[in-house]
Amino acid sequence: MQTIEHDGVRLATLITREDRRPGLSFFSEDDDYIQVGLWGYDAGKHLQAHLHNIVPREIDRTQEVICVLQGRVQSTIFSEAEEPLEQVVLEQGDVLILLNGGHSYDILADETQVLEIKNGPYPGPEADRRRFGGE
Repeated sequence: MQTIEHDGVRLATLITREDRRPGLSFFSEDDDYIQVGLWGYDAGKHLQAHLHNIVPREIDRTQEVICVLQGRVQSTIFSEAEEPLEQVVLEQGDVLILLNGGHSYDILADETQVLEIKNGPYPGPEADRRRFGGE
């Protein structure tokens, strides 16, 4: 697991195949707006039926998780001041948790497929994000 920080703020966490462990592993902190965990069980494991309680939450930022299902993606991680800080390459099966700051993506392989998960509700593109970098 690789954590990318700037000025004491966690911007992103990269989870690769090497980070997979048996059992339940969470890679997010309790106060993150998006919670990311990984299951690692053998056949026959039963997870008891459950439902999630209604709990009031206050969310003021979109956080994003991407999982590369196929192909390769390079992500550049930016500070809140829009400074490029680090680049990471994601292979098939890798997961990137984006918590703060900015990010961009470059697709490195044909037929790349990425699963993207964000917290909601979605307020629309104008309210949700600010583009920068003149791309």
